[in-house]
Amino acid sequence: MKPTLLLSFSLHLISAAFSYGQKAPSKPNIIIILADDMGYGDVSCLNPGSKVKTPNIDRLAGRSVVFSNAHAGASVCTPSRYGLLTGRFAFRAPSGGKGISGFGTPEIEPGRETIAGILGRAGYTTACIGKWHLGLTWKTKTSDNKVVFDQETGHSNVDYSGKVTNGPNNYGFDYSFIHPASLDMPPYLFLRNHETVDTEMTLTSALYRDRLPETRYAWDKKHTKDGDIYWDKGVWWRRGEISKSFRIEKCLDEIVDEGLGFITKCHAAAPEKPFFMYLPLTGPHTPWMPSPEFRDRSGLGTYGDFVLNIDDVVGRIAGLLKKLSIDENTLVIFSSDNGAYWPEEEIALSGHHSNFGRRGQKGDIWEGGHRVPLLVSWPGVIGKSRVSNDLISLTDIYATLAELTGQEIRKNNGEDSFSFWGLLSGAQQKPSRNAMIHHSSNGMFAYQKDGWKFIDGLGSGGFTPPARMDPAPGMPSGQLYHLRTDSLEAHNVMAENTKMADALKKELTELISSGTSKRSHSGH
Repeated sequence: MKPTLLLSFSLHLISAAFSYGQKAPSKPNIIIILADDMGYGDVSCLNPGSKVKTPNIDRLAGRSVVFSNAHAGASVCTPSRYGLLTGRFAFRAPSGGKGISGFGTPEIEPGRETIAGILGRAGYTTACIGKWHLGLTWKTKTSDNKVVFDQETGHSNVDYSGKVTNGPNNYGFDYSFIHPASLDMPPYLFLRNHETVDTEMTLTSALYRDRLPETRYAWDKKHTKDGDIYWDKGVWWRRGEISKSFRIEKCLDEIVDEGLGFITKCHAAAPEKPFFMYLPLTGPHTPWMPSPEFRDRSGLGTYGDFVLNIDDVVGRIAGLLKKLSIDENTLVIFSSDNGAYWPEEEIALSGHHSNFGRRGQKGDIWEGGHRVPLLVSWPGVIGKSRVSNDLISLTDIYATLAELTGQEIRKNNGEDSFSFWGLLSGAQQKPSRNAMIHHSSNGMFAYQKDGWKFIDGLGSGGFTPPARMDPAPGMPSGQLYHLRTDSLEAHNVMAENTKMADALKKELTELISSGTSKRSHSGH
């Protein structure tokens, strides 16, 4: 399917009452809603052929700047979240930008300032509510404090009565209520301000029927009902420890209820004090287990039902903001951490293009792995909706919010972040960036600039086989696409454009080694 941008929004420029570089008239409340593995094509107003409808997200888009060329900082969970919160690509971090488990060690370096730290300096009350997946330091039952986890039995040596450290509260968040990692990774529990909410632990096998060994780590295509759980495609998790009161199928609702409570409490306690809520959701990442009220409603199986559940989250937040009469002065950002995990076989079976026809999926270096929906709404300032095709990275949110609130970015922070506040306000017509680095789940790099995209290797670099390929004799060792004429990355033109490929590879190498993206862009 060849993507065509569908948005029945008027392409009005925002009339700005203030010039670029000047902070907004008043500090808005700020909410970042980050879906997990939700593709660009899962938002129905962005995909004319979508098999699932998202009326609440569509309604948000109807009062947003809709960025149609936005990209995650990486094509998988952990490095993408690192980039969003720090304004720095995760491949620059000590871990090299790899994914981690629920027992993973902290990814954000001590002393590095996150978005929450910037907004805290600006006078905001800050909260992280939802999926963390950036590592924690767990207290263990052994003196060395090294976590040992047995995948076969599901047991670990973690002492859940002890507080974790190096979590959200250490990185600028005043309040946190988190699940440690993805919802298919142990341990399954909530942490409130670094303390386990329910320390009475058991194993998943005590609460849920264990999967068959051959399907535990793959999709089970047999649809059966077992209590409140529909065992179906995408409904799986890794065996491990779980709080006795924790229920996988209710996790998203508990996160959203906590988020709504935070908004309500902030408004009641100090309505004049702005708040920032980072709300990383647990869906529609596996396990595809929506709330029971959404089951069998989408016509697209458990995945589509989960997308409906995510859409409802957006509607509930919008409804509360309106009820409290703070919707006009609340900036809401909706996006996803990477592309959807939606292989070709699923497209063939369902006819649904979760990644809007872009090549590849989550994990991949191709567009399907990292192009994401990005909606930015602030009704009292932005006004009517419009569509922007400017190149944006989720790392750019860091510098944008710093500029919006009048805060300086500290030295050696936000190395890959370019403010697009001028594009939001309408005062700037010039793109904030013309180039961007991409990074796949297995470490493959790509670099796009002025419509060209160079990939330093052959294969997907991620989940779509083959991930890596050796070049045939006399053939190019990489990939080059002209995205303006080949948005599907179907035609590798590296052989006939070797000078362009060499120039892009040289610049990519320099940007990786320099530690920052900023010197490559005019005006920065």
